[in-house]
Amino acid sequence: MITSPHILKPVSITRVMGLVGLALVPGIAVYTALIGPAILIQLAIASLAALAFETLMLRLQNKPVSPFLKDGSALVTAWLIALTFPPLSPWWLTVTGVFLAIVVAKQLYGGLGQNPFNPAMIAFATCIVAFPALMSQWPAQGLALGFGQQLDVILGLSPRLDALTAATPLDALKTALKMDRVDASIQDLLSNQNLYGTFAGRGWEWITAAYLLGGLFLLGKRIITWHVPAAFIIGMAAVSTLCWSIDPARFADPLFHLFSGGAMLGAFFIATDPVSGCTTPRGKLIFGCGAGILAYLIRVFGAFPDGIAFAVLIMNLCAPIIDLLNQPAIFGKKAAP
Repeated sequence: MITSPHILKPVSITRVMGLVGLALVPGIAVYTALIGPAILIQLAIASLAALAFETLMLRLQNKPVSPFLKDGSALVTAWLIALTFPPLSPWWLTVTGVFLAIVVAKQLYGGLGQNPFNPAMIAFATCIVAFPALMSQWPAQGLALGFGQQLDVILGLSPRLDALTAATPLDALKTALKMDRVDASIQDLLSNQNLYGTFAGRGWEWITAAYLLGGLFLLGKRIITWHVPAAFIIGMAAVSTLCWSIDPARFADPLFHLFSGGAMLGAFFIATDPVSGCTTPRGKLIFGCGAGILAYLIRVFGAFPDGIAFAVLIMNLCAPIIDLLNQPAIFGKKAAP
């Protein structure tokens, strides 16, 4: 039996954001090893832009700058934007995404803790609608460009050649299945290991596994609870299993969907945002499951290669009513009022 005192030690925002950033390091390391230093350049650009926009908005509101910059929330948002945008994106596209996240989705709503939508996902959703071509230019497999060459592409000092980019495994699979090829099946397409790797995309499956490792680290440190990630994974796995069992020739298996695209990044780092998500235990389960199901439906049946951003934003809209309908019972009563 645990004795008194029962007062918990307060958790600082700086520590939470620091641990979230640390949990992203495995994914960044694998990303850099497989794709190249472009992601590090994008992280630097996004971080500098986030600090600059945060400082500007705080000064315009006559708020102290140092405490808000030191909490690390702007940097975590910047990192998520850099990790969800194509690594060879032009610098101005990354800066535009950071502007939308920090200025529009965060500060104009009152700053940290006041934003109803996930800032990083607002940035991604807006940019993929406004700049679909640029947001679809991912590095081609086997691309061998040094630091200087990748930097020149990002800064616009080198031409953006089609040979530098290719579709993601999710986008390539969706495009191939939509072509008028009656002989094309999931099994035939996934047999191309140069593109799809072992089971979910050459290289990308290991990046996703690294995000999973970082997410488990956050669970172990109790920065997040298990509700949203587990519900997200179960929701996506359940609906993908259903579609796969009905027509395995047209729908990929659950393992492909869980380890491709932004599934694990979304489950552990995006959908778990405590500000724009649900706060009640049952609400978190509904939120995560809904996001996982919507992400699958959008990536398979929608117009975009991945649906994480739109799924999370839709669930952000539903979060207040979900929490309202799932309040736990008041101590001493059998049911919530």
